[in-house]
Amino acid sequence: MMLPAVAFLAVFVGWPLVQFVRDSFYAIEPFGGGREFIGFANYSAALASDAFTGAAWRTLVYTVIVVSLEFTLGLAVALLFSALGDKSRIFRTIFMYPLMIAPVVAGLLWRFLLIDNFGILNELLRRVGILQTTDQIQWLSNPDIALFSVALPDIWLTTSFITLILFAGLQNVPGELLEAARIDGARYTTILSRIILPLLRPVIAVALIIRGIDAARAFDIILIQTNGGPQGSTETLSLLVYRTLVRFGDPGLASAMGTMYLLGMLLVAVVAVYAIWRPGSDRS
Repeated sequence: MMLPAVAFLAVFVGWPLVQFVRDSFYAIEPFGGGREFIGFANYSAALASDAFTGAAWRTLVYTVIVVSLEFTLGLAVALLFSALGDKSRIFRTIFMYPLMIAPVVAGLLWRFLLIDNFGILNELLRRVGILQTTDQIQWLSNPDIALFSVALPDIWLTTSFITLILFAGLQNVPGELLEAARIDGARYTTILSRIILPLLRPVIAVALIIRGIDAARAFDIILIQTNGGPQGSTETLSLLVYRTLVRFGDPGLASAMGTMYLLGMLLVAVVAVYAIWRPGSDRS
C-alpha cells in the first residue's frame, strides 16, 4: 500500500532534492552544462556575500511581520467566531474568500492601492484629512517601510487560513472546562492564557510552522509589487536565489543559497515544534 507513495516521493521529491544539493558543490556553466567540483566554495561565496546575508535578514523580518500579525488577527477572529457559534456561519464563509485569490492578483490589487501619487489608500487618507498630499507616504518607494508594505497583501490573503485552523482547534476545547472556570470567577484573559492557549498548543504549532514556511518562501506577491526594490529593500531569499540562477546564470551558487535556505527553515520548524507543541509534555 505504501509502495506507490514512497515511489512517488522518491522520484518527484527525493531525487530532485538530491540533485539540487549535489549541484551546490559544483561550478556549473549555464550554457553547455559543464561542471567542476569545487567543494564548499559556493557556500563560502554565499555567506561572504552582503546580498545573501541581507536577503536572509529581510526574509526573517518579513516572516516575523506576516506570521505575528496573521496569528494575532486570526486568533482574535477565531475566538469571535467561536463565541458567536452558528451565527458566525455566513461571516466565516465571507472571511474565507481571500484564500481563493491568487497571490499575483492580490499583489496587483494591493499595488494599485499603495502605489505612490495615485494610490487609492493615500487618496482616501488625503480626503479624510490625515494626509496633505497623496505622495506624503510612499508605501512602495520608501526603503524604510517597503518591506512592511509588501507584507500587507500576504497578511490580507492568508489570515483566514490561520483563522480556519485555530477555529477548528477551538471546537475541541471542552466546554465544561470553560464553564467551570467561569463559575469559579476566572476572567476571560485568565481563561484564554491558562486554558485555551495551552490546549491549542499543537494546533498553534501546526499553523505557525505552515504559515512560517509559506511566508518565508514568498516570491510572486513581492515580485509583482516591487520586484525586490527599492534599493533591494524587499529582496528576500526567494528572489535572490531566482535572480542568481536566472539573471546571473550561476546554478551552483543558487543551489548553495537554496540549500542553506532549506536547512534554515527545517531548523526553525524543529525549534517551533519543540518550543510550542512540546510533544509528550502532556504525559508528564
